[in-house]
Amino acid sequence: MNIKETLFEKLEAKKPQMVQHRRYLHQHPELSFQETETSAYIQDFYKNKDVTMTQPVDGSHAIIVEIQGQQPGRTIGLRADFDALPIEEEADVPFKSLNEGVMHACGHDAHTAYLLGLAEALIEIKDQLSGTIKIIHQHAEEMPPGGAQQIMASGVLDDVDEIYGIHVVPVAGPEVIGFNKGNAFAGSSTFTLTIKGLGGHAASPHKTHDALVAGTNFVNTLQTIVSRRIDPSEMGVITVGSFDAPGGANVIQDKVTIKGTARYLNDELEQFMYEEIEKVAKSVAVGFDVTYDLDYQFGYPVLYNHPDKTNHVVDILSASQGDYFEHLIEIPAVSGSEDFAYYLKEIPGTFYIVGCKPEGTKSPYMNHHPKFEVNEDALVVAAKSLGEIAINRLSAAE
Repeated sequence: MNIKETLFEKLEAKKPQMVQHRRYLHQHPELSFQETETSAYIQDFYKNKDVTMTQPVDGSHAIIVEIQGQQPGRTIGLRADFDALPIEEEADVPFKSLNEGVMHACGHDAHTAYLLGLAEALIEIKDQLSGTIKIIHQHAEEMPPGGAQQIMASGVLDDVDEIYGIHVVPVAGPEVIGFNKGNAFAGSSTFTLTIKGLGGHAASPHKTHDALVAGTNFVNTLQTIVSRRIDPSEMGVITVGSFDAPGGANVIQDKVTIKGTARYLNDELEQFMYEEIEKVAKSVAVGFDVTYDLDYQFGYPVLYNHPDKTNHVVDILSASQGDYFEHLIEIPAVSGSEDFAYYLKEIPGTFYIVGCKPEGTKSPYMNHHPKFEVNEDALVVAAKSLGEIAINRLSAAE
């Protein structure tokens, strides 16, 4: 039995344990930068195992586990995130979140579960491995500045030659693995605009400086940035997700708060979008005789999948197509963002997708929805695919 067959056999046997990990974590979600119990659970899993375990970021919950092979070779990083979202769960599952208002609505519980299973299997066959595998259990993917940036700044991954990661997405079932090359996931920024005017009686609008009307004009004008200021061949999105103007029917409010996000697949658009949004805010302030405060937060950069490493992944996985999964598909660039981008800015590698659509579901609820669910068969697909990439790249000639 070769090393791949041995690894796969172990992963099949560990599926019940991976499912158990996933369901426990799903019941006990924790928000970004608050993952105390999740981190303790992961650390406890590695106790008494023949590995080196460190926490490289002071005051955070990140964990790096080093698996040392018996022969020289590359150092490969494998990453999974473990934070949850501030969402009240509505999914009808027996292992529903026990933490009010917090849910693993993005699949990070599944990410951690398959990486725990894969890490344990790799530890058990470490005598057959060449090189070193660094298992990266990352905190705070959901909240900028994000855990990846902190881990990179710590220097703990300075010796990593290549890095790989996965996201589960219910666009298809576990029989599908999706990859893309180059600029693959969008960069993102967020903003909060507070407009302050002069309130008054609804019957006398001429005596006010209406912040609500100014805010409405701001939202409408924002859409011209993408439609008129950005090359149509470039991907750009500006979305307003919150417009807060509480008050009564007969009162003109003096303040409006607007929150939104900008997305782009070209890093050059990051600063450009900020400048254009600032211009719109200034023009609205002048036109409606109001003042404003713009809190603009640059988020994650564009995620760049290195084409040569992605080609290696495609070659490796193609050999298993028809075995534990059926379809290896090149997908379009994704408008969502991922802080895995920080790793790929410094370390060659790729980030790809494993389908997790629940069986028998025609219209699944997507990531970040309160009814989001995961097909747990995706745990083994994710573990096997990441595992065979790792064992191949550890001793690859190039």
